[in-house]
Amino acid sequence: MQRTNIFINDNVLQTSSENGIEKVVSCLSTCIFPDETTYPIDETMIHNGPPHHSNFGYSYAKRLIDVQNHAYHLQLKCNFTAVIPTNVFGPNDNFGLEDGHVLPGLIHKTYVADRDGTPLVVWGTGSALRQFIYSHDLARLMIWVVRHYDEIEPIILSVDEKDEISIKEAAELVMDAFDFKGDVIYDTTRSDGQYKKTASNAKLRKYVPDFKFTPIKQAIKETVDWFVANYDTARK
Repeated sequence: MQRTNIFINDNVLQTSSENGIEKVVSCLSTCIFPDETTYPIDETMIHNGPPHHSNFGYSYAKRLIDVQNHAYHLQLKCNFTAVIPTNVFGPNDNFGLEDGHVLPGLIHKTYVADRDGTPLVVWGTGSALRQFIYSHDLARLMIWVVRHYDEIEPIILSVDEKDEISIKEAAELVMDAFDFKGDVIYDTTRSDGQYKKTASNAKLRKYVPDFKFTPIKQAIKETVDWFVANYDTARK
């Protein structure tokens, strides 16, 4: 995964440079931050220590985008930057049971449990904390970045710290959206991963203090409704 992502980064940025592309906005991930850190994490802390061992190859490859952005700007004056979204979800997501991210995976599991009358199995204890951002909100912010954000330094795109929720709370919101009344089992043989990755959006709020995020209950309901209506063709 590290090698593949490094190739992608290099091909996109080098080709953009050679063809005079005015601006490139790359997507990083909160998993690139140091495993041992203080919270909340912010944009200045990316390179302060090794990432979590579970995805160190991918994390280092993503960190290199930030290094490349600065190098291209320093040497060739390219306007290359990066955003760091927190956990993204929404319609057209990857709802795979094995390789989907947290919320789309929970949505698919709950759909199957509700359909088949079986218990809903949630991986881990449910105690891990995450900040979820609705894909529609992220799309609006990405357009803003392309049009108005001119720093080379990356910017975190996230809901506020107070909107961080546990995996258990996320599962309950999904169950509410399905009106699921079955049993729930927390499979504690599965890892919780990093307990928290709380990110500060202070920099984002400095630029767009009045940006309104979609309430997570509404965003999850819209995503569940989309998945149910498009189950046969949804990516899973």
